[in-house]
Amino acid sequence: MRTRVTVTLAAVLLTALAACDSSSDDKADPPSSSPTKVAETPTTTPRRADATDLERVADTYTNLYFGGDGKGAYVFLSKRCRTKADEAVYVATVEQAAKDYGPDHPAMNVHATVSGDMGRVSYKVKGLPKFDQERQPWTLEGGDWKYDTC
Repeated sequence: MRTRVTVTLAAVLLTALAACDSSSDDKADPPSSSPTKVAETPTTTPRRADATDLERVADTYTNLYFGGDGKGAYVFLSKRCRTKADEAVYVATVEQAAKDYGPDHPAMNVHATVSGDMGRVSYKVKGLPKFDQERQPWTLEGGDWKYDTC
């Protein structure tokens, strides 16, 4: 009698196992042929500033300077230059330049070269050739270009 129970129990277990492993289940998902995508971690490496960035910044600085915005222009000075130039004196100098020459003196033909954290900018100042610049030094501080002639 024991043999019959054992054989019957084994048959029931095999049937149950076979049913679990059946591929005829309509609800089963077919195996995916494409690999699972892993979420990419965004990079936090800042983009290096280039010559085009420096040209844009030098143009902005020149517009602020001749536009009489001393506080705005002062922000563009390097740390080294800010230690040498009192902000109030610098602002007064910029305001006087705007009074003396007027605001319509944009930088023209701006050309920059960059090597690492240093840059050089050459440009003409419209109507004021005595302010034209040749290889004016700029430095990269915290990802921003700063005027470094002091």
